[in-house]
Amino acid sequence: MSQIVLNARKRAEAGSSVARRIRRSGRIPGVLYGRSGQAKSIDLDALEFVNGIKNITETTIVTVDIEGEAHDAFVKNTQRTLTDGKILHVDFYEVESGVLLRAKVQIHVRGNPAGVRDGGTLEVPIRDVEVECLPKDLPERIVVDVTPLKANQSIYVRDLALGEGVRAITGGDQVVAVVKFAKAEVAETPAAEAVPAEAAAPAEAKAKT
Repeated sequence: MSQIVLNARKRAEAGSSVARRIRRSGRIPGVLYGRSGQAKSIDLDALEFVNGIKNITETTIVTVDIEGEAHDAFVKNTQRTLTDGKILHVDFYEVESGVLLRAKVQIHVRGNPAGVRDGGTLEVPIRDVEVECLPKDLPERIVVDVTPLKANQSIYVRDLALGEGVRAITGGDQVVAVVKFAKAEVAETPAAEAVPAEAAAPAEAKAKT
Protein backbone atom coordinates (compact mmCIF):
# COMPACT_ATOMS: atom_id res chain seq x y z
CA MET A 1 0.00 0.00 0.00
CA SER A 2 1.38 3.45 -0.93
CA GLN A 3 1.82 6.01 1.83
CA ILE A 4 -1.44 7.75 2.71
CA VAL A 5 -1.15 11.53 2.95
CA LEU A 6 -3.70 13.47 5.01
CA ASN A 7 -3.63 17.27 4.68
CA ALA A 8 -4.24 19.19 7.88
CA ARG A 9 -4.37 22.76 9.12
CA LYS A 10 -3.05 24.18 12.37
CA ARG A 11 -5.76 24.90 14.89
CA ALA A 12 -5.20 27.69 17.40
CA GLU A 13 -8.59 27.64 19.13
CA ALA A 14 -9.99 24.89 21.33
CA GLY A 15 -13.25 24.07 23.08
CA SER A 16 -16.54 22.37 22.27
CA SER A 17 -18.05 25.36 20.44
CA VAL A 18 -14.97 25.61 18.20
CA ALA A 19 -15.11 21.86 17.52
CA ARG A 20 -18.77 22.10 16.50
CA ARG A 21 -17.98 24.97 14.15
CA ILE A 22 -15.17 22.95 12.56
CA ARG A 23 -17.47 19.97 12.01
CA ARG A 24 -20.19 22.14 10.46
CA SER A 25 -17.59 23.32 7.91
CA GLY A 26 -16.95 19.74 6.80
CA ARG A 27 -13.75 19.23 8.76
CA ILE A 28 -12.68 17.11 11.74
CA PRO A 29 -10.79 18.45 14.77
CA GLY A 30 -7.78 16.39 15.83
CA VAL A 31 -4.54 16.25 17.77
CA LEU A 32 -1.11 15.00 16.71
CA TYR A 33 0.82 13.68 19.74
CA GLY A 34 4.60 13.66 19.43
CA ARG A 35 6.97 11.06 20.89
CA SER A 36 8.21 13.52 23.53
CA GLY A 37 4.67 14.34 24.68
CA GLN A 38 4.04 17.59 22.82
CA ALA A 39 0.68 17.94 21.05
CA LYS A 40 -0.35 19.84 17.93
CA SER A 41 -4.01 20.83 17.50
CA ILE A 42 -5.14 20.37 13.90
CA ASP A 43 -8.21 19.89 11.73
CA LEU A 44 -8.66 17.83 8.57
CA ASP A 45 -11.07 17.58 5.66
CA ALA A 46 -13.69 15.03 6.77
CA LEU A 47 -14.22 13.39 3.37
CA GLU A 48 -10.50 13.09 2.65
CA PHE A 49 -9.90 11.54 6.05
CA VAL A 50 -12.73 8.99 5.77
CA ASN A 51 -11.62 7.93 2.29
CA GLY A 52 -7.96 7.89 3.27
CA ILE A 53 -8.27 5.53 6.23
CA LYS A 54 -10.36 2.87 4.49
CA ASN A 55 -8.81 -0.58 4.94
CA ILE A 56 -5.95 0.59 7.14
CA THR A 57 -4.96 -1.14 10.38
CA GLU A 58 -3.73 0.18 13.73
CA THR A 59 -0.16 -0.22 12.50
CA THR A 60 -0.55 1.59 9.19
CA ILE A 61 1.72 4.64 9.13
CA VAL A 62 0.17 7.66 7.41
CA THR A 63 1.66 11.05 6.63
CA VAL A 64 -0.05 14.02 8.26
CA ASP A 65 0.89 17.11 6.25
CA ILE A 66 0.34 20.18 8.44
CA GLU A 67 0.61 23.13 6.08
CA GLY A 68 3.68 21.71 4.35
CA GLU A 69 5.22 20.09 7.46
CA ALA A 70 5.08 16.28 7.12
CA HIS A 71 4.71 13.95 10.11
CA ASP A 72 4.58 10.14 9.97
CA ALA A 73 2.01 8.86 12.44
CA PHE A 74 -0.47 6.18 13.49
CA VAL A 75 -4.20 6.85 13.65
CA LYS A 76 -4.52 6.03 17.35
CA ASN A 77 -8.14 6.86 18.11
CA THR A 78 -11.27 8.10 16.36
CA GLN A 79 -14.25 9.31 18.35
CA ARG A 80 -17.58 8.64 16.64
CA THR A 81 -21.25 9.31 17.26
CA LEU A 82 -23.23 6.33 18.54
CA THR A 83 -26.12 6.86 16.13
CA ASP A 84 -24.49 7.04 12.70
CA GLY A 85 -20.76 6.53 13.36
CA LYS A 86 -19.83 10.01 12.19
CA ILE A 87 -16.26 10.94 13.19
CA LEU A 88 -16.11 13.67 15.81
CA HIS A 89 -12.40 13.77 16.63
CA VAL A 90 -9.19 11.98 15.70
CA ASP A 91 -5.91 11.42 17.56
CA PHE A 92 -2.60 10.72 15.82
CA TYR A 93 0.61 9.42 17.41
CA GLU A 94 3.80 10.51 15.65
CA VAL A 95 6.59 8.04 14.90
CA GLU A 96 10.20 9.09 14.38
CA SER A 97 12.12 7.83 11.37
CA GLY A 98 15.17 5.77 12.31
CA VAL A 99 13.98 5.10 15.88
CA LEU A 100 12.85 1.61 16.92
CA LEU A 101 9.22 1.30 17.92
CA ARG A 102 7.03 -1.40 19.39
CA ALA A 103 3.55 -2.13 18.09
CA LYS A 104 0.95 -4.90 18.04
CA VAL A 105 0.36 -6.19 14.51
CA GLN A 106 -2.89 -7.95 13.59
CA ILE A 107 -2.84 -11.60 12.48
CA HIS A 108 -4.81 -12.48 9.34
CA VAL A 109 -5.45 -16.22 8.92
CA ARG A 110 -5.68 -17.51 5.35
CA GLY A 111 -6.54 -20.94 3.93
CA ASN A 112 -8.53 -24.06 4.81
CA PRO A 113 -6.42 -26.45 6.94
CA ALA A 114 -6.05 -30.07 5.81
CA GLY A 115 -6.97 -31.16 9.33
CA VAL A 116 -10.26 -29.25 9.20
CA ARG A 117 -11.18 -31.04 5.97
CA ASP A 118 -10.64 -34.28 7.90
CA GLY A 119 -13.03 -33.22 10.66
CA GLY A 120 -10.87 -31.11 12.97
CA THR A 121 -11.43 -27.60 14.29
CA LEU A 122 -9.16 -24.61 13.71
CA GLU A 123 -8.41 -22.48 16.76
CA VAL A 124 -6.63 -19.12 16.68
CA PRO A 125 -5.72 -18.27 20.32
CA ILE A 126 -4.21 -14.83 19.62
CA ARG A 127 -5.20 -12.04 17.25
CA ASP A 128 -2.03 -9.93 17.21
CA VAL A 129 1.71 -10.14 17.79
CA GLU A 130 3.84 -7.46 19.41
CA VAL A 131 6.93 -6.61 17.35
CA GLU A 132 9.87 -4.22 17.43
CA CYS A 133 11.29 -2.58 14.31
CA LEU A 134 11.96 0.69 12.53
CA PRO A 135 8.84 2.53 11.29
CA LYS A 136 9.74 1.81 7.65
CA ASP A 137 9.78 -1.96 8.33
CA LEU A 138 6.53 -2.17 10.32
CA PRO A 139 4.11 -4.62 8.65
CA GLU A 140 0.45 -3.58 8.42
CA ARG A 141 -0.63 -7.15 9.12
CA ILE A 142 0.85 -10.63 9.49
CA VAL A 143 -0.65 -13.14 7.06
CA VAL A 144 -0.64 -16.76 8.31
CA ASP A 145 -1.33 -19.55 5.80
CA VAL A 146 -2.91 -22.42 7.75
CA THR A 147 -3.59 -24.65 4.71
CA PRO A 148 -0.84 -27.23 5.52
CA LEU A 149 -1.99 -27.75 9.13
CA LYS A 150 -3.01 -31.35 9.89
CA ALA A 151 -4.62 -32.82 12.99
CA ASN A 152 -2.96 -31.66 16.23
CA GLN A 153 -0.44 -29.50 14.38
CA SER A 154 0.28 -25.89 15.40
CA ILE A 155 1.86 -22.72 14.09
CA TYR A 156 3.86 -20.76 16.67
CA VAL A 157 5.06 -17.17 16.82
CA ARG A 158 8.57 -18.43 16.05
CA ASP A 159 7.26 -19.81 12.73
CA LEU A 160 5.96 -16.46 11.45
CA ALA A 161 7.57 -14.66 8.53
CA LEU A 162 7.77 -11.14 9.97
CA GLY A 163 10.01 -9.55 7.38
CA GLU A 164 13.52 -8.17 7.47
CA GLY A 165 14.33 -6.00 10.46
CA VAL A 166 11.23 -7.07 12.43
CA ARG A 167 11.65 -8.85 15.78
CA ALA A 168 8.84 -10.52 17.72
CA ILE A 169 8.39 -9.39 21.32
CA THR A 170 5.60 -11.91 21.92
CA GLY A 171 7.09 -15.23 23.08
CA GLY A 172 8.10 -17.65 20.32
CA ASP A 173 6.27 -20.57 21.99
CA GLN A 174 2.92 -18.76 21.82
CA VAL A 175 0.48 -20.72 19.63
CA VAL A 176 -0.90 -18.70 16.72
CA ALA A 177 -3.08 -21.41 15.14
CA VAL A 178 -3.81 -25.07 15.89
CA VAL A 179 -6.07 -27.80 14.47
CA LYS A 180 -7.71 -29.90 17.19
CA PHE A 181 -9.84 -33.03 17.07
CA ALA A 182 -12.67 -33.65 19.55
CA LYS A 183 -12.16 -36.73 21.71
CA ALA A 184 -14.38 -39.64 20.65
CA GLU A 185 -16.91 -40.75 23.25
CA VAL A 186 -16.35 -44.29 24.55
CA ALA A 187 -19.57 -46.30 24.91
CA GLU A 188 -19.88 -47.98 28.32
CA THR A 189 -21.52 -51.37 28.84
CA PRO A 190 -24.68 -51.06 31.00
CA ALA A 191 -24.20 -52.49 34.48
CA ALA A 192 -27.23 -54.78 34.10
CA GLU A 193 -25.60 -56.58 31.16
CA ALA A 194 -22.38 -57.34 33.00
CA VAL A 195 -22.98 -60.24 35.42
CA PRO A 196 -19.95 -61.28 37.49
CA ALA A 197 -19.10 -65.02 37.40
CA GLU A 198 -19.18 -65.29 41.18
CA ALA A 199 -22.72 -63.90 41.27
CA ALA A 200 -23.93 -66.38 38.65
CA ALA A 201 -22.45 -69.45 40.40
CA PRO A 202 -24.78 -69.52 43.47
CA ALA A 203 -27.82 -69.19 41.24
CA GLU A 204 -26.70 -72.20 39.16
CA ALA A 205 -26.03 -74.25 42.27
CA LYS A 206 -29.50 -73.50 43.65
CA ALA A 207 -31.11 -74.69 40.44
CA LYS A 208 -29.44 -78.17 40.84
CA THR A 209 -30.76 -78.77 44.43
